[in-house]
Amino acid sequence: MTMEMNGKNQLDRDTLQLVLEEFTVEQKTTNQNIGELIIAIDNLGKKLDVFNEQQASKSEVPVSIDIAPVKSALEKGFLDIKYMIGREPKSITRKLQILLFPEQDAKLFYKIVFGRWFLLPVAAFVLNLAYSWGIDYTKSMKEVKMQQLENDKIKRAWDYMYKHNGKATKTMMDKAYNFSDIKKVG
Repeated sequence: MTMEMNGKNQLDRDTLQLVLEEFTVEQKTTNQNIGELIIAIDNLGKKLDVFNEQQASKSEVPVSIDIAPVKSALEKGFLDIKYMIGREPKSITRKLQILLFPEQDAKLFYKIVFGRWFLLPVAAFVLNLAYSWGIDYTKSMKEVKMQQLENDKIKRAWDYMYKHNGKATKTMMDKAYNFSDIKKVG
C-alpha cells in the first residue's frame, strides 16, 4: 500500500513540477512582453519630448498630447498578463500503449520489418541448412574413409595370402576373385 502511495505521490510531484515549469515559461514570456512594452513607452516618451522641444522652439502655442491610445494599450497588456496568470494550467495526460501496427509512418515500419527483420530468419534458416549439410558431409566422408581403410586392409591380406601360399590356394583365390566380379555385374 505504501508503494502505491509513493507511486501516486511521485506522479503528483511530477505533474506539479511540469505545471510549474510551464507556468515559469509563461511568466518569462510575460515578463519579456512587459519589458518590451516599457521600452516602447520609454522610446515614445523620448520621441514625444523631442517633438515637444521642436514644437516649443517653433511656436509658443502649447501642444496637447493624447495619451489615450498608449493608456489603452497598457491596460490591454496588463489585462492579458492577468488573464495568463489567472488561467488554469493545461492538463497533462500520460499515455502508455503497446502497438502492433504503427499509427504513423507505416511505410517506413514495413520497410524495416520486411527489409531487416524478415532477412534475419531467412539467414538463420540458410545457416541451419548449411550446418546440417556440413554435418552430413563430414559423417559420409568419415564413413568413406573407414571403408577405404577396411578395403586396404582386405587387399593387403589378399596380397599376402596370394604371395605366401601354393599353387592350389592361388587357383582357388583366382576362382573366388572371378566369381566376385560376376556377382557385382549381375
